[in-house]
Amino acid sequence: MRDEIKQKVTTYVLDSTFAEKEKIKDDTLIFQEGFFDSMGFVMLLGFLEEAFEIRPVDADLVEENFESINAITNYVINKKAA
Repeated sequence: MRDEIKQKVTTYVLDSTFAEKEKIKDDTLIFQEGFFDSMGFVMLLGFLEEAFEIRPVDADLVEENFESINAITNYVINKKAA
């Protein structure tokens, strides 16, 4: 399950940035390094809701949950387990 979630998240992140895709690794800080901006964040949340049927709440909206592909994958796994 983890691999499937990570693959979907990775594909989304790479498809949603105009940056050089080879620069984005699983632990790349996608917001700090400028690959995503605030609009990218809103679009990411929409993708997560649709692809994984999870609903982020205000308490979830912290940088640690969305700062990298690994963080997003962990967030999705934790939300689905709750």
